[in-house]
Amino acid sequence: MSVIYVLLAISIVVAVIFFTAFIVSVKSGQYDDSYTPSVRMLFEDELVKPTSMDGEKSKGELKLDKSTKINQ
Repeated sequence: MSVIYVLLAISIVVAVIFFTAFIVSVKSGQYDDSYTPSVRMLFEDELVKPTSMDGEKSKGELKLDKSTKINQ
């Protein structure tokens, strides 16, 4: 029975060590993403004009497909 207590104590100590290492790495900026914001503008979708109130598509609406054609 005493082995269970020893293993429980060891597992709690290991968990605290990993949690402390995680907190230190977050505070030091290890998980900051400096690459994605610089390329995000390259992958944004084009704006689509809203449809009219009666459900018809407005003139000049952009389609978001591979060819990205403009209806006129």
